[in-house]
Amino acid sequence: MKNNVKVQRAIHNLTQQDLAGRIGVSRQTINALEAGKYVPSTVLALKLAKLFEKDVTEIFELEPTD
Repeated sequence: MKNNVKVQRAIHNLTQQDLAGRIGVSRQTINALEAGKYVPSTVLALKLAKLFEKDVTEIFELEPTD
């Protein structure tokens, strides 16, 4: 699954730690998510979409292998 969390985070001028604190996860979770090593739960994906004021599909994209 592709995502543009890092881009959205930069647009909103947030550090990984800031973003993690706002959605209730660890900085390591944000790091893994941005690196493509972690697929978020539905709840986490929705929290990110709400925070960034985007539709979930504007942040996350299924790849053909998903």
